[in-house]
Amino acid sequence: QVQLVESGGGLVQAGGSLRLSCAASGRTFSTYAAGWFRQAPGKEREFVAAINWSGGSTYYADSVKGRFTISRDNAKNTVYLEMNSLKPEDTAVYYCAADPSSPSDYAFEYDYWGQGTQVTVSS
Repeated sequence: QVQLVESGGGLVQAGGSLRLSCAASGRTFSTYAAGWFRQAPGKEREFVAAINWSGGSTYYADSVKGRFTISRDNAKNTVYLEMNSLKPEDTAVYYCAADPSSPSDYAFEYDYWGQGTQVTVSS
């Protein structure tokens, strides 16, 4: 069983930066793939980024490639999402997810989810 808690969201101006954290409980988290998804009002949840268990492989949605960076610190059981050059269209609730298998850009393949953290980018 893995529990995930996101933090670091907030209000930022366009062009600014935020760093989201996802703290996990459970000794097996270091062997899990992890991902970040987001959901804007009235829209479906969409893939943002994913990382394998070691941090050696990362994947990004085209919309955030070059602006966002996913990373992890297994000693701290934490996954991060560094977000730079933020745009108003990045406004959404951001969710952290984990799964014992390989990273995926499909939300249904993740077994564990956090409660989400709000990111609002003003123009």
